[in-house]
Amino acid sequence: MHLSTNIKANLLIAEDDENLSTVIKDYLTLEGYNITLCADGTTCWNTFKTGTFDICILDVMMPAMDGFTLAEQIRQHNENIPILFLTARSAQEDKIRGFRLGADDYILKPFNIEELVLRIEVFLKRNGKKADKASVYSMGSYKFDYSNLLLNMNGSSLKLTRREADILRFLLQNKNQLVKREDILLQLWGSDDYFLGRSLDVFISKLRKYLSSDDSIKIVNFHAVGFKLEIPDINR
Repeated sequence: MHLSTNIKANLLIAEDDENLSTVIKDYLTLEGYNITLCADGTTCWNTFKTGTFDICILDVMMPAMDGFTLAEQIRQHNENIPILFLTARSAQEDKIRGFRLGADDYILKPFNIEELVLRIEVFLKRNGKKADKASVYSMGSYKFDYSNLLLNMNGSSLKLTRREADILRFLLQNKNQLVKREDILLQLWGSDDYFLGRSLDVFISKLRKYLSSDDSIKIVNFHAVGFKLEIPDINR
């Protein structure tokens, strides 16, 4: 079942308490979020590496890999994604350790689910303001002006459609990472049905053609899974 409204954000949640995780997932889904749930730290880490997420919500005490270790690995992989801990441990040294590892916030168990929603909204607003500042991207021989829908190279400009620009920026924001088809569709279309998937393939083909003048840039297709924009370096 897919939500009929646009997805607010993609949330990765690691929580080994089955009852609590079900409550969190059901409530946040009703609030318009796309939830990926993991029951242990190792599964969460493997999921994070192959997905695209806006916020990570991590339990501290978990089997296979604890939340602190998981947060450290996530932060080494991605410096900017918000990390929020769910924990029954209120010791000051635990909080300090978590913040030093790169956590952005804590919620102590038991907590009010509405408080969790408000914390999530704060992160999204904060990150949204930062993202708005980045509108011109350097990628190989190209300059991509997202705000004006222009792809520039060697003095010539190509006007993109809004959807082409949205997809290219989404891939750029996740450069050199596998981005799942469903994540692109949910983020940009609000649904991942078959016909939208076919439209996505058409747009990807067009973007490949537009970027074909620079051999260092490739949009690699992982059949039935997603795409990866491979590029040596991108300076915004």
